[in-house]
Amino acid sequence: SIEMVNDCPLELGLLPKMNLVKVALLDIDICGPSIPKIMGIEGEEVHLSGSGWSPVYAEENLSVMSVGFLLSGPDDAVIWRRPPKMVCRMIKQFLCDVQWGEIDYLIVDTPSGTSDEHLSIEINFCHKVKLPVIGGVENMSGFVCPKCKIESQIFPPTTGGADMMCQNLNISFLGKVPLDPQIGKVGKSCDKGQSFVSEIPESPATSSYRNIIQRIQEYCGLHNSQEKLSNQGME
Repeated sequence: SIEMVNDCPLELGLLPKMNLVKVALLDIDICGPSIPKIMGIEGEEVHLSGSGWSPVYAEENLSVMSVGFLLSGPDDAVIWRRPPKMVCRMIKQFLCDVQWGEIDYLIVDTPSGTSDEHLSIEINFCHKVKLPVIGGVENMSGFVCPKCKIESQIFPPTTGGADMMCQNLNISFLGKVPLDPQIGKVGKSCDKGQSFVSEIPESPATSSYRNIIQRIQEYCGLHNSQEKLSNQGME
């Protein structure tokens, strides 16, 4: 299963490991690769052999690949003044030439700020080639007061938000991840490779992540079962 995400790869990468599944995390944010720092593996090196790149393991069942591993230092900037084809070629190399091994999930961290228009093009393409789309997630959805627990809409959607977008694109809406000031306090620990999901399990955002991941796992389990039955029928 391949999940395309932005802004929340750390939590999506760390939560599945609780269920002992094998997860690969691919950082294709070419200009701002932050995954190595967030995952606590900054400074690690990847090795290239005749059989391809060897990813860095943040956990026994969590492998990571990022252009950040190819920089000489954490403060080095990645400046791309090459045709888009060159960038696409590097992404393809990360997908095809990395020795991921047998994995249950490949999580691809894309640059943030993708517009609805780009999402529409990508999802419509997936529909045309019959590539299943599990669903969409709304980030920064509302603000939860840590004292009264009342949720306020700081960024009210003007066009219906992710829920309406998912309806228009005929895909499932998996859930919303709210803003939570507690995340801000622990957010600094991202520089240390720590996760607020583990540090603040009672956070509303943590609950949202768990529910979203459960829906993804249920979908993948059902889809894989149907695929196996279909293959058995063709034999």
